[in-house]
Amino acid sequence: MLAPPAPPPLGVAPARASYPLRPVPSRRCLPAPRAVSAAAASHAHDAVFLRRAAEVADRSAGLTSPHPNFGCVIARPQLETENLDAWVAGEGFLYAQGTPCAELLAAEQSGEHARGATAYLNLEPGDCYGDSTAVSSLVQAGITRVVVGLRHPLKHLRGKAIQSLRSEGIQVDVVGEDLQSKLFKEALTSCLIVNAPLLYRAAFRVPFSVLKYAMTADGKIAASSGHASWVSGRASRGRVFELRGRSDAVIVGGNTVRRDDPRLTARHVKGHVPVRIVMSQTCNLPEEANLWNVHEAYTIVATQRGARRDFQKKLAMKGVEVVEFDMLNPRDVMSYCYDRGYLSVLWECGGTLSAAAISARVIHKVYAFCAPKIIGGANAPTPVGELGMNQMTQAIDLIDVSYEQIDRDMLMSGFIQPIPDLSPVIPSVDEIPSVDPEVSPYETNIISFYKTWDTFGAFSNFSPHPIHMPDKKGDCLTWSTVEHYYQVSLHDVYSATFVFLI
Repeated sequence: MLAPPAPPPLGVAPARASYPLRPVPSRRCLPAPRAVSAAAASHAHDAVFLRRAAEVADRSAGLTSPHPNFGCVIARPQLETENLDAWVAGEGFLYAQGTPCAELLAAEQSGEHARGATAYLNLEPGDCYGDSTAVSSLVQAGITRVVVGLRHPLKHLRGKAIQSLRSEGIQVDVVGEDLQSKLFKEALTSCLIVNAPLLYRAAFRVPFSVLKYAMTADGKIAASSGHASWVSGRASRGRVFELRGRSDAVIVGGNTVRRDDPRLTARHVKGHVPVRIVMSQTCNLPEEANLWNVHEAYTIVATQRGARRDFQKKLAMKGVEVVEFDMLNPRDVMSYCYDRGYLSVLWECGGTLSAAAISARVIHKVYAFCAPKIIGGANAPTPVGELGMNQMTQAIDLIDVSYEQIDRDMLMSGFIQPIPDLSPVIPSVDEIPSVDPEVSPYETNIISFYKTWDTFGAFSNFSPHPIHMPDKKGDCLTWSTVEHYYQVSLHDVYSATFVFLI
């Protein structure tokens, strides 16, 4: 298996739009595009409905993990009106794992109006509510065309639903492939944003991580005494509850627990309650704390192996899970969260831990709430601790920064690392016939082979798939990867291989 791709350099990437902060209203008045050519008008309609599918999908943010946020809008032209709301026959979204898929809900809501209509999907269907429910729902509803914003980011699912729909005679148009108009730029961005957590997880093998902090106008997160209640206003704190509700877990350090005794719940937002994670190397934590009340939310303490075993037992008696690490650090904790299936993690820690997380390159986005206050203090804590940067030219530039006024506070948000683009790399039109003109470049059963020089100067072949090869007796043997096969067989063809390499 190939190692996961390395994250891009900090602050160096193309711009992306901001991750949405709050669920959209259940219905939104859709603007009618201005009069243009028939083709452009059709693309404009497609772009509007595709963006609406992304907005519908966003209603389940934080609830579907480890599945993506799926949204489906079924629409058909109504010639007697330009009000695009009237064109919508039905819509649906995947509410949570194990609930009916978006396509089924939209088809049921549309009823007979779905026949001959177009379905708009922010993401290619995956394995929700059974492997074929999404596709069969659209087929049985009589859908004749499907517009897909993004192919599924997971390789074992990418392209399968699209192929199944096309095999049923349904026209499938994928943005960026079949639909390449500039009119789709904003809609495609919406599709990327709504499933940013899954895209980061698929690309970097860690959950999508957001660092959130509230600071005064002079950059302090607390007074010199450590008192921090409250830096931001009530409206900003309400927004934090929404951010928690979109996350699978919330992380703090031991200092935050000792000084603030937080609850870290989304108590003012109905719906999802994230897991609370405390990172403490020494496990020097108070005997009593709000986080040890697991009736409100589940709590995990991540600590160094062997730290305060007696106290660990007391936490376990209260229902708190304790996880020991050989060397506690943000990267390993994020790998652990990845293994637990988390898509999105919110960091609400102090400057020391936030600096460690940024240095470990596990933070992807920042939310900074700035309050119109000045507290001063040479020793007052700041949001981010020492990063080892001595010149302003070394500063990390946030990508696609946005600003929002929240009562008296200002919210600034931006990406440290951009949303990964996991679209398949397709050969140009001139290259495809040289491979096989009968084979679609999007076929899911095409096996990708990779050639590279290893550290010892050897030319190697890699593939994430097992292969079946006959031996000298004609029996079929299975090799777990191409590399395993070549390691065994190269000694028989060493001379030919040497000539080939030269």
